Amino acid sequence: MAVYTHVSAESLAAFLSRYDVGALVSAKGIAEGVENSNYMVDTTQGRYFLTLYEKRVASADLPFFQALLDRLAAAGCPVPRMLPDRTATTIQTLADRPACLIEFLPGVSLSHPTPAQAHAVGAAMADMHAAVADAPFARPNTLGPADWQALFASCADQLDTIEPGLRTRVDRSLTDIVARWPSDLPRSIIHADLFPDNVLMLDDSVTGLIDFYFACTDIRAYDVAVMHTSWAFDATGRRYDDAVGAAAVAGYCARGRLSDAERGALPVLARGACLRFLLTRAYDWIHTPADALVTRKDPLAYRRRLDAYEERNLFA
Repeated sequence: MAVYTHVSAESLAAFLSRYDVGALVSAKGIAEGVENSNYMVDTTQGRYFLTLYEKRVASADLPFFQALLDRLAAAGCPVPRMLPDRTATTIQTLADRPACLIEFLPGVSLSHPTPAQAHAVGAAMADMHAAVADAPFARPNTLGPADWQALFASCADQLDTIEPGLRTRVDRSLTDIVARWPSDLPRSIIHADLFPDNVLMLDDSVTGLIDFYFACTDIRAYDVAVMHTSWAFDATGRRYDDAVGAAAVAGYCARGRLSDAERGALPVLARGACLRFLLTRAYDWIHTPADALVTRKDPLAYRRRLDAYEERNLFA
């Protein structure tokens, strides 16, 4: 979450008047994340999130996200629904951006998850995959292996300003990972970004899976690998917690299933996840506007993770 587009109190109050949610009391921009503009909105009837979709989220994809959240909610998964106004319109326009008012869910995002919490998140991911296993809609992964070369090219000339030698380091891994990428593993709709800051928890229970704006149809085990890279390391990527990583995978397998082929592919899928987030973080680090209310994320935290996965098999 972040704020690129600023919304006046008057515009927000007029926007909310379309809904049966009461009158505006307060609104606060949320600086975490890098994708959309987000506000926490309090009204006389409760708390909501307002999201304005920026350039990385195509407006044509919003019906997919709405259908996905509705399906997951109907299956009992803890996800925040996009809320309709009095005319049953969900996807609106505000400040010249597509916008949605979104259900608020209780819980907090974790900075230092325990194995029990990681196990719960793995189980929640398995439930999510089961709920969309036969979904009649799909979305391609626009940040998959076929897109990494173009993403690399868009920031390659400036990578060494982040860290000397980073361009050569990324180029070498990119070539090797793409050559090893599996093509015959089970696919489904996946979250593709289930970091700790995209999960809400109370104690050891998952109360919310949020920010589905990278959700797409891709290799199911890739979702597990993304989760492993984000939950098993600290924020800097320097410290790996084997117990947390193992618990996340075990939680998934407690409610779902990973075949021998999927398990065998996890090391290269995790390397690919590291490369994907290294590249998008590097791109944002280089190109984020100076006046945006946004917390940029360190690309090197994922270079360090990539090093760790290349040094040894962390799934053994």
